[in-house]
Amino acid sequence: MPVLPGAEPFRHDGGEVGVLLCHGFTGSPQSLRPWAEHHAAHGLSVALPLLPGHGTRWQDMQLTAWQDWYAEVDRELRLLRERCRLVCVAGLSMGGALALRLAARHGEAVAGVVAVNPVNRMPGLAAHALPVARHLVPSVKGITDDIAKPGATELGYDRVPLHAAHSLRNFLRLVDGELPQVTQPLLLLRSARDHVVPAADPARVLSRVSSTDVTEVVLEQSYHVATLDHDADRIFEESLAFIGRLAPSVGKEGTAAVG
Repeated sequence: MPVLPGAEPFRHDGGEVGVLLCHGFTGSPQSLRPWAEHHAAHGLSVALPLLPGHGTRWQDMQLTAWQDWYAEVDRELRLLRERCRLVCVAGLSMGGALALRLAARHGEAVAGVVAVNPVNRMPGLAAHALPVARHLVPSVKGITDDIAKPGATELGYDRVPLHAAHSLRNFLRLVDGELPQVTQPLLLLRSARDHVVPAADPARVLSRVSSTDVTEVVLEQSYHVATLDHDADRIFEESLAFIGRLAPSVGKEGTAAVG
């Protein structure tokens, strides 16, 4: 199936500092493209892959699982590491969970983590019904477009494929168990009003990681897809400053080039 217009992956070969951006469940690179372009304009090397099963039609996602999504970001991290002296990982929602697992698994190869509204668990009775329900009902109503900003739209599926949702549930359990292995500096940005991920999820991430350099930022003006919402610019600036603190050369060459 052809990729939906706007859902294409984004890559930019910039300087020796890189950032890997991971999009969310049933979403696409479109939700993070302004973030990716902002960092590219400031001289960073940027990778924003399209996760398998995403960006086409929800039926394609039924054939994929968390192992496929994680393998894609793991591959992109290794490619960035080949040409960058320092790499940070970042993500929105499930992308935040993917970034946290990359940090847990790759250790010093990941210099820092930026997580925006990271999901940690699948709550409610519906999650417990997934092992059976996924064989009876192929999909349920989608979870995209939780955005406060008028006119802003997230490009994603209007249905949630339940085989994939069951795999996500298993993945989140795995990541939760690995969070103590995350020791890197962490910037966590969470929306004060999020209709997809409850406040308990970012709170649990903060309580489980072993990082000692932790910054939490509350986004007062945005819903779940904060990277397309009123606080988008703040996310871009906070994350660039965070990466710049880890690699002081960040932004100097890029700013001159843009000007």
